[in-house]
Amino acid sequence: MANLEGLLERLVREDVEFVVIGGYAAFVHGSTYVTLDVDICCPLQGDNLCRLHAAFSDLHPCHRMTPQKIPFTLPADMALGFKNVYLKTDYGQIDCLGLLPDVGDYEFARAHSVSIKLPFGECRFLDCPTLIHAKKVVGRPKDLLVVAQLKAILDANQLPD
Repeated sequence: MANLEGLLERLVREDVEFVVIGGYAAFVHGSTYVTLDVDICCPLQGDNLCRLHAAFSDLHPCHRMTPQKIPFTLPADMALGFKNVYLKTDYGQIDCLGLLPDVGDYEFARAHSVSIKLPFGECRFLDCPTLIHAKKVVGRPKDLLVVAQLKAILDANQLPD
């Protein structure tokens, strides 16, 4: 069973710069759809990449999109960094994106996020309107179901008292 909160707790503890962007963000905004992984947007170079690596180093992280399940190690030339990192860990899957296609980069995601205090610290989550846009861009059937639900949640919250 995935330990999604455990993944986030490790990111917070290592002071990784990130914004939660996927199904877990939708859940925080009220979606009832279940997710089995954590999706984040973060800078994937320099110190932040080192902190990301440190957050998961004891959880046997490996690149889940490679048939050989190559262990997650840092590049010899840290300036190269990564565009995206898709990991499988002992706690579950985490997808780390440097850029949200047709939406924006980490700085954009951070500017369009809300901070939420959790038992282990504060995390940033993509705000609901931007999350709706991002899920529309992806356009998979499951994302469009979440879009409909998030729109209904936004509409319900905008009703006059």
